[in-house]
Amino acid sequence: MRRLAWIGLAALAAWLQAWPGPAVADAAAQTVAQILDADTLRLEDGREIRLTGLRVSRPADRWSRAARALLQDRALGRRVALDPPEPGQDRRGRLLAQVTTADGLWLQGLLLEAGLARVETFADNHRRAPDMLAIEAAARAAGRGLWSDPRFRVLSAEEAETAGEGIHLVEGRVVRVVERRDRFYLDFGQDWRRDFSVTILKRDRAAFKAAGLDPAELGDARLRVRGWMRMFNGPMIDLTHPQQIERLP
Repeated sequence: MRRLAWIGLAALAAWLQAWPGPAVADAAAQTVAQILDADTLRLEDGREIRLTGLRVSRPADRWSRAARALLQDRALGRRVALDPPEPGQDRRGRLLAQVTTADGLWLQGLLLEAGLARVETFADNHRRAPDMLAIEAAARAAGRGLWSDPRFRVLSAEEAETAGEGIHLVEGRVVRVVERRDRFYLDFGQDWRRDFSVTILKRDRAAFKAAGLDPAELGDARLRVRGWMRMFNGPMIDLTHPQQIERLP
């Protein structure tokens, strides 16, 4: 079995038992026949499984290659269970699921703990987000994997202006909350034409409020937000669900 010297695989597997996956029932389990890339498996019955909840780096990137090697080492030839048992599909026909091996190793947690992926959730797909965020935070604090790479660092609100479009984590203090038409704008600087901001549609307010993140009451809050950052009157992330926000001390 291939060894990745910079990851203590045995210790990692033991540590991840704190986040166990679903039990693997013999009737439902399938064997992983191929690792297609850093976040996609092919089962013996031909189905392709995308490890949902993750964002890995580009295929040619060294962190993507390391993620694929880790899956080859820990998942290839193993029987796995899917959560949910009947997952939805993405546009490429891949099933979107959390995946756990027969011996209880959760593959999403494996990649996150090794620092080889970031958490990426969606409004209609955020299963196990608290667990994933906790594991990512530990890897980030330890500087493992891609968290040692300046390209993937958490940006300050001031740095966002020059970071360019893409998936980013940005943190800072909200200086102003503005309501306009159908959405809330959370400004992280005084100049809304240039400084970083996030938007939340008013129709989504109830979900944020239920999570203790009422956008109308986030003035002066320190936040870490994640998502696709676009350039529109400065850098901006459109938030669609509360799992994209972490409230900081």
